[in-house]
Amino acid sequence: MAYLRHEQDLDLQAFGLKFDHYFLESSLYSSGRVQATVERLNAAGKTYEKDGALWLRSTDYGDDKDRVMRKSDGSYTYFVPDVAYHINKFERGFVKVINVQGTDHHGTIARVRAGLQAAGVGIPAGYPDYVLHKMVTVMRGGAEVKISKRAGSYVTLRDLVDWTSRDAVRFFLISRKADTEFVFDIDLALKASDENPVFYVQYAHARICSVLAQYVAQGGNAGLDALATADLSLLTAPTEQSLLLKLADYPEMLTRAAADLAPHDVAFYLRDLAAALHSWYAAERFLADDAALARARMALLTATRQVLRNALTVLGVSAPEAMPRETSLEALA
Repeated sequence: MAYLRHEQDLDLQAFGLKFDHYFLESSLYSSGRVQATVERLNAAGKTYEKDGALWLRSTDYGDDKDRVMRKSDGSYTYFVPDVAYHINKFERGFVKVINVQGTDHHGTIARVRAGLQAAGVGIPAGYPDYVLHKMVTVMRGGAEVKISKRAGSYVTLRDLVDWTSRDAVRFFLISRKADTEFVFDIDLALKASDENPVFYVQYAHARICSVLAQYVAQGGNAGLDALATADLSLLTAPTEQSLLLKLADYPEMLTRAAADLAPHDVAFYLRDLAAALHSWYAAERFLADDAALARARMALLTATRQVLRNALTVLGVSAPEAMPRETSLEALA
């Protein structure tokens, strides 16, 4: 266990993630919390004995059948310490709890929530929230990377980061709904093209930085004070209107993504925003001869850069100001 916990810490470090606190399941037994939870359920009249086992009346709370809490051999089923843990979690002040688990844990949701309601400790119905993920298939060199639990062969988060980059792993894994199958294509994650979503979005940010630098080099003022006075009514091109509307969507999209536990919406939005930027770049000349029009376009570029950076930061992905030298500036034209 110590070896695997160390390996997990190295994975999380490579991924750029830190857990503030670890909670050992064994502590729920040693501290007496599991036993106290069972006694509380017994006292509430929510259990009964049958076939030498102790059962929870979980059907009283919408479950499709009652669940065994203590087996005939005296050991507890795995959802009992889950109930004890979440009571402890609630008592520690965590009124919003999100469990991230695999889809094979789907059956535990109803019984854990039933146990929490039956305990009668003031926990609201529907506590905790669950996000269930399907498995990730890893492809490399056009072939699936074989994983075998029996043989002890598996792909770690650190492997993915080493093979690609932290940015690619973060963006790829967040770019899908939790309950959908996902293929992590190593070769795609390394591509410097519009097929690679993280490259596509980061390139949009770098492209803006390049244009703004050119504007300053030609004597323009890209400071916020100067751009704040830009005449935005000059932005009449269809691609500019599309980009403006997409920027306006950002606050509502972010609020909805948080409320729906749907971080993939942020990744989808970033791809759409990058597409709008690249389309505008291909259709219009940013460094226009008309000084007022050029300043208006620099203002729109600056706003787009800020939203790109904000959304990437939400996902823990960097917003580079320049892409690798081998990347052609015309790659996405």
